[in-house]
Amino acid sequence: MEYMDISRRRAGKSFAFSPENPAGIREGGSRGKPWEKNHPCIPVEAGETLVLMDADGPGRIQSIWIGGDVTNHFILRIYWDHQAFPSVEAPLPAFFGYGYPDNVQDQSGSFPTLNSAMLMVAPCRGMNSYWPMPFRRHCRITLTNRSPRDRHVTYYCITGAYESVPDDALYFHATYRQSRPTPADGVYTILDNVSGRGHFAGVALFVGTNGGNGCWVEGETKMYIDGDRFPSINYTGTEDYFCGSYAFGYDKPELGRYTQYSGLYAGMYAVLGDRVNRYNVQPRFMLYRWHVSDPICFDQSIRVVIQNMHFTSHGHRPRRDDYASTAYWYQELPGVQLSPLPEDEELELD
Repeated sequence: MEYMDISRRRAGKSFAFSPENPAGIREGGSRGKPWEKNHPCIPVEAGETLVLMDADGPGRIQSIWIGGDVTNHFILRIYWDHQAFPSVEAPLPAFFGYGYPDNVQDQSGSFPTLNSAMLMVAPCRGMNSYWPMPFRRHCRITLTNRSPRDRHVTYYCITGAYESVPDDALYFHATYRQSRPTPADGVYTILDNVSGRGHFAGVALFVGTNGGNGCWVEGETKMYIDGDRFPSINYTGTEDYFCGSYAFGYDKPELGRYTQYSGLYAGMYAVLGDRVNRYNVQPRFMLYRWHVSDPICFDQSIRVVIQNMHFTSHGHRPRRDDYASTAYWYQELPGVQLSPLPEDEELELD
């Protein structure tokens, strides 16, 4: 994926879908006085599904911002070109790389800001996506409240342009997984059951460690391409895949602690669980790795796993930590139906 040259003339027609202009049409915004706010947000009743965007193509989504009541009770879905099932399905905050939405401060007392090229989470729970999302025939974006009660207001703005889509443009996909705890063999699946041609674009990983050993980062990330028996792409430790080293500083005596960082394409931007406040004792981490400059290409299928493993005096052993993730990739249509989401009560990661 190449970034556009902002100085070049564009032929597209810009749009923005929001509560003030839910149809995203020209001159479709508020009709009030200059100082009035008419419909800045929308309440969501229990079991209700909001349609945030419904538009014919061709076009491209350029950015998505959502704020307000950002909880795992909300499920974000995106449907391309009238497919019966979504190509994107994830709890709302997890889609934006924010796996523990009830936490608003890290161990240092600061808001854990995700500041990357593709996703940004800004104070306080401002969720932003800059993944380019082209569509040819149609785009439908929905938000479902799966909780048994009405939720608070939802704010959003989805921007893009109606424009021609290149023949080789692929469709954006995302899926959520969780395993609490991870399987007994220590192998956590980030992505599988993908069918078609495309490329893996990255993952947001959310880890809650169990047990006393702090070194949870020995596990390797492995990628199996087009039916590989053994992985074609095999990283070393977990911190190495996320572009860090030495357990993010925890293994170095001069540091002796996890050090947060947030870059364009990789980061471990949150260390949560201060061991001071009652019932807030599990160390938790939020990480991301975007394969934008180094996409992982496949022609038929791809499977991505990461080991949950630590080192002991008896060698490497599996761990049983709590893992969750959102995987992102691009592929041709038709795609395959995504793995079912956990039930609403199973998504309480906090």
